[in-house]
Amino acid sequence: MVLTAEQIQNNWMDLEETIKVFISEPRCSQLLDLYSRHSERIMMMPASYKKEYHNAFPGGYVDHILRVVDCALKLNNVWVEMGVDESTYTKEELVFSALNHDLGKIGDEEYESYIPQTDQWRKDKLGEDYTFNSKLAFASVPDRGLFLLQSNGIQYSFNEMIAIQTHDGLYDDGNKKYLMAWAPEQRPRTSLPFIIHQADLMASRVEFEREWLPKFKGEVKKVNNFAVTKTPKQTIKTKTLSNVKSQGLMDMLDNI
Repeated sequence: MVLTAEQIQNNWMDLEETIKVFISEPRCSQLLDLYSRHSERIMMMPASYKKEYHNAFPGGYVDHILRVVDCALKLNNVWVEMGVDESTYTKEELVFSALNHDLGKIGDEEYESYIPQTDQWRKDKLGEDYTFNSKLAFASVPDRGLFLLQSNGIQYSFNEMIAIQTHDGLYDDGNKKYLMAWAPEQRPRTSLPFIIHQADLMASRVEFEREWLPKFKGEVKKVNNFAVTKTPKQTIKTKTLSNVKSQGLMDMLDNI
């Protein structure tokens, strides 16, 4: 999957607009500041390091986050329609959790998590277009994300903490203590964690199908607005690169 420079830039603007629409002050300004300080990293980073996973391409992270937010809002309507008690969480908590569920993937204030794989054998045989940055101290994605939020003075609710912590559902054994409790008093007091997990699962599945089903069928397929645009390359570069200050990022976008 390849996103054009124009699509990467548009996704970034959509991400900023989502924060402005759904997140109240002071968290709105705080999130925008955090994302802005790491904008070049976040804008270009993949959602995963391996092509067999989901959205392992430049711009894949933001593309994934926007899809999870969209899925969360739509799934929330289904849960409410089916009778879930929506008074146990707010729409801001829903969107905040979706926006930041994978925040830990950006790394820390100094180092990014994913860097280009330089081992050609691993790229060709294992599908690893990226690799983990060994300079970065290990932490799980939810733990690092929550640490980034608190270290930047961004408060989050108990609901948001649990939703972000458990967004991988039972794919992560560490979540069993929250999601497999037998005693009623130990179960989550809100359905928010389940909605966020389902939204992440749905988005990842859509991304898998978009990337792989055409390959299984031997087809080249256009998918909605993610198809490569026919707009002249110079027009795209001029429109997108005019808003980019970093020469390194300009060079990467110039080669897309």
